[in-house]
Amino acid sequence: MLPLSPFAILNAYDSATSLDADLYQTLTDFAQAQQIANTVAQLRSARGEKALGYKIGFTNRSLWPVYGVSRPIWSPIYDTTVTQLSGYSAQINLGRFVEPRLEPEIVIGLRATPKDDSISEIVRAVDWVAHGFEVVQSHFPKWRFTAAQAHACQGLHGALLIGPRTGIQERGQGLVQTLSAARVALCLETLRNEEKSLHLVEQGLGSNVLDGPIQALAFLVKGLAEEGKVLPPGAIITTGTLTDAQAMVQGQRWRSHWLSKAIEPSHVHDNEAANIGTTVDGEKAARHGASADDKITQVRERDFLLSSLELDVV
Repeated sequence: MLPLSPFAILNAYDSATSLDADLYQTLTDFAQAQQIANTVAQLRSARGEKALGYKIGFTNRSLWPVYGVSRPIWSPIYDTTVTQLSGYSAQINLGRFVEPRLEPEIVIGLRATPKDDSISEIVRAVDWVAHGFEVVQSHFPKWRFTAAQAHACQGLHGALLIGPRTGIQERGQGLVQTLSAARVALCLETLRNEEKSLHLVEQGLGSNVLDGPIQALAFLVKGLAEEGKVLPPGAIITTGTLTDAQAMVQGQRWRSHWLSKAIEPSHVHDNEAANIGTTVDGEKAARHGASADDKITQVRERDFLLSSLELDVV
């Protein structure tokens, strides 16, 4: 069997193909994975791609058993993978991804380089926050990989769509608490008999990502410092998914809503299942693009009280 190489990873990324698990040795050493990831980043830079910041992955500890990992990862994001939206809707073509999944995330922009990984220093450095969608992908079939393999494979990053930015006025503990308490509802819109329905797939909290996006950013600053790296002013960091990653298929319309409170069971209607994430064949229905007939909680428009992002999958 062959060792996993940066050239194999980049070729799989460019051609939107999978890596043959029977062809490559299983990678478990994180230091070796970091060397591979650094070489991939150098190759991308050499061909003209500009790194804009980082994505942090596996920050949601509750998902570690699902993917068989035990630590977060990170990877550069590029001007070829990041899109700043002018509004609250977007479209994405799945043809450039392998087994793509969607993640609602909180994105942070920096006005200054954090001097250290203390919470106060991280807060001082923040310039803006935004609601974002990250498209992640797995070049390992059926999303079966080690944390080291995921780290080497560019942190599973495919694309990042960033909604309108909100400038930060409050720079104290209030910002930490606000982002940790942020609540999102990831929904799938369906059309049946010319009538639209919105189905709640999963709810998540900012505290799901290493206790909060600011804490996740502090983790990244510490990890980069161990490599002799810093985050420059203007860097963009997407801090990890607030829900489980959901399978994407053509024809879907995803909507991610920021809420002022949780959607309680009393808000559920027209459906037999009041619990979120009802399973089908042992997997979350929504993760595999299940139809509205699969028992996914259905909600009304008025349940959503704050901003939202909409994504059409083509």
